Amino acid sequence: MRWLIDGMNVIGTRPDGWWKDRHGSMIKLVDMLERWVASSGEHVTVVFERPPSPPISSTVIEVAYAPQPRRDSADEEIARRVAADAEPAAVRVVTSDISLAERVRATGATVESSGPFRALIEGA
Repeated sequence: MRWLIDGMNVIGTRPDGWWKDRHGSMIKLVDMLERWVASSGEHVTVVFERPPSPPISSTVIEVAYAPQPRRDSADEEIARRVAADAEPAAVRVVTSDISLAERVRATGATVESSGPFRALIEGA
């Protein structure tokens, strides 16, 4: 299974003040994903709407962003990646965005809601 994570959608599942420090919240999410991947062995790409500044890198997961930063651009990038995948049925998208979920399901990908996924990776 390959995971495509709607990064800000997962971050936004907790009203923990993430909007005061978006970059710190992005780092926290990447750290949680790295710990989860270390225990699960999953292949993970997290997609953000704009390049983090300063950049966030990982040797464990792919940190990606939309080529044109704007509202919902991460959704567009995720949908593009799923549509271009040779085996979309092997992709699971994490989002709570109904429109994105419908689009990727139409290609054969599966969807997991952001809230339960965040609870899963917080427990890793």
